[in-house]
Amino acid sequence: MEKAKKGKITLIISIACTAFILTMVMFTQIKTVNETDITGIETMRESELRAELAGWKEKYNDVNAKIEETESKIEEYNSQINDNKDVTALLQSELAEKNKYAGYTDVKGEGIVIKLEDTDNSQIVALDLIRLIRELKLAGAEAISINDFRVVSTTDLIDIDSYIFINTDVDGINKMTSPYVVKAIGNKRYLESAITVKYGYIDTLETDNKKIDYYLNDDISIFKYTKNLDYKTAKEVEE
Repeated sequence: MEKAKKGKITLIISIACTAFILTMVMFTQIKTVNETDITGIETMRESELRAELAGWKEKYNDVNAKIEETESKIEEYNSQINDNKDVTALLQSELAEKNKYAGYTDVKGEGIVIKLEDTDNSQIVALDLIRLIRELKLAGAEAISINDFRVVSTTDLIDIDSYIFINTDVDGINKMTSPYVVKAIGNKRYLESAITVKYGYIDTLETDNKKIDYYLNDDISIFKYTKNLDYKTAKEVEE
């Protein structure tokens, strides 16, 4: 009888302790919810959306400006051709513009400088540079170089042993080693966002234990490509 009584008292005490603990947990949760700044979260989210919208609006304005510039050039061509005036000067100007985008002129402007390095645990490979070039071009890069070798439409990169080889205008093929310095001229904010996006290029490289640093610059110089672009297979289509 005495043991049953003690057992009942012990059970009551256990239930009371459990109820007390549950009450404290509920109180803590309620307090946490009450102290959460819901307005702050909503404001932060709204701020992010506004920033994203502003970025896309700026890109739209840039594209629209290029369209207007192209339409203006077409009007200029038509006007000068119809009037038979300054056609030679116009063609020379157009040729200079095409040479610039083909890589045949030294260029300078704002952009980004990216440095990739091997680590004790991992090594930069050609594919890392190829992926970076692709990301920069998609972000609007107008000129790119790797270790001061100009990247053009025929540029190729390949791994041989522990080196990366690039076909260049100097000796045909050049050997490169870490560190690899990639320069890109273009809208520096677009170029930066292209590699810093979450789960993007930088995150992937760092996950593979590879080292990457970058900085923005308003005065980047990229040298011209001096070797002729020799197309052996592709032929011009006659109209």
